[in-house]
Amino acid sequence: MPPSPQQQLDRQAQRGLAVLRHAEEVTGNVALTCRYYGISRTCFYRWLRRYQDEGIDGLRDRSSRPHHSPNATQADIVNKIVYLRQNYHFGPLKIAMYLKRYHDIQIGHSAFYNILKRLGLNRLPASQRYARCDKRWKRYEKQLPGNRIQIDVKFIEPIGIPTEDDQTTGQTSDTRPITKAPKIRRRAKYYQFTAIDDCTRLRILRVYPRCDQKTAIQFLDYVLERLPFRVETIQTDNGAEFQSGFHWHALDKGLAHSYIKPASPHLNGKVERSHRIDAEEFYRMLDGIVIDDTGVFNDKLREWEDYYNYHRPHGALDGQTPYERLKQKTQTPV
Repeated sequence: MPPSPQQQLDRQAQRGLAVLRHAEEVTGNVALTCRYYGISRTCFYRWLRRYQDEGIDGLRDRSSRPHHSPNATQADIVNKIVYLRQNYHFGPLKIAMYLKRYHDIQIGHSAFYNILKRLGLNRLPASQRYARCDKRWKRYEKQLPGNRIQIDVKFIEPIGIPTEDDQTTGQTSDTRPITKAPKIRRRAKYYQFTAIDDCTRLRILRVYPRCDQKTAIQFLDYVLERLPFRVETIQTDNGAEFQSGFHWHALDKGLAHSYIKPASPHLNGKVERSHRIDAEEFYRMLDGIVIDDTGVFNDKLREWEDYYNYHRPHGALDGQTPYERLKQKTQTPV
């Protein structure tokens, strides 16, 4: 078992005391004692002065932290860093993007990491860490908005809530209350349909209580109505909701429809990664909040969609929002 901090301090003090006694009782010479213990005479006389003034407590190691650090990160900035880390699990790069965009604070990435490490927040939860892969996929990006739209479905777990009759109904002979076992009412299942533009990462989100071809067709029409640019190709996985009825509807709309290879979700990587962002930054914030109305759910999701498209800095876009990347791609060169 490693020694405790107090034991370590006691050992350091005992070593200093041994050095002083060696000079007084064994060699009678400061230079020989310092050479024997491998310390400088300046260190020896500092220990001697502290021992004379404070006793053995003066021989314990003291903090080397400066009394004044004019370049230290301010406390309010540290609080913002801790808030983003604890609530959103952002890394140093994403924290730097947020503070620069919303607070006009620009600090080196290493400083953010050092602050997180000092506070014991440098390691993410196991579910948030990147998995090591033998082969890294090559990143790509379409050059124009609308060249390719990835569409996928995210299943939203139902949330159980106690009903109103979960209340005390009587008492036993020893005056202890009797309670019924809580009855759990299951919320209806919901499915989040997501469309993301390969070039700009602009997203369209919609929640439906069913996941079938009819719903997928409704969502496709909704996407085409909402997107501010012409769509050329739709890319989906091989799910049942994207089969013949959806496929021919896309062709009737003048769109190309391509399927990714079976069991290859990485080919739909942008929409899959956006679903992970939804889980980390949107649905995790709704933990404990139950929404049983599709209209209310879509209102909440529309707020998150607007934030994602217009305000959230995107790491793959060098800190731009999807809307800023859209303006960059569509503006006419002078």
